Amino acid sequence: MIAYLSGILLESEYSRCIIDVNGVGYEVAISLATFDKLPLPENPVKLHVITIVREDAISLFGFATPEEKGLFRALLSVSGIGGKIALGILGAMPPANFCAAIASGDVKALSNIPGIGKRTAERMIVELKGKLSDLPGAAGAAAPTASSAAADAALALEQLGYKKDAVNRVLNAILEEPDAAKMDSEQLLRAALGRLAF
Repeated sequence: MIAYLSGILLESEYSRCIIDVNGVGYEVAISLATFDKLPLPENPVKLHVITIVREDAISLFGFATPEEKGLFRALLSVSGIGGKIALGILGAMPPANFCAAIASGDVKALSNIPGIGKRTAERMIVELKGKLSDLPGAAGAAAPTASSAAADAALALEQLGYKKDAVNRVLNAILEEPDAAKMDSEQLLRAALGRLAF
């Protein structure tokens, strides 16, 4: 199984990219979060990969971080969620926020993800609760207020024109701090703005 690819990025779109590894072009499905982290074409790139083998196809799913890869693997264990839906979830919510939403049973936050209805959100909570604590970045983000507050702050920052990649990176860093659980969306927004200004 292919678990990692390192080569030259030939081309990329919001949902896929092609990586040249020693003359072989690998087509890899990616999330929006990973797309935001890709370099320009003709530059070196490294992706963590999950290989899914079916009777009619071999599919590669690539991730910029181990957190994304671990969460994708966990999502595939939920009944009714395949690779395409899992990638959509990863692109809509940072891993730390998703873990917090699952831990706190935040159906509303999960239902706001495109393509995820209330029933699917409830099923994810039931099947994933208690299983995400080992994921990198999950610790410290399980407070009930963290997910909805961070999601509100992320939306506000993106509406202000900040790139999703930068917003997610800054908010994830803030959520890992000891006092993050006590912060509401306005406090998170102010903290993130302070860091994004530099």
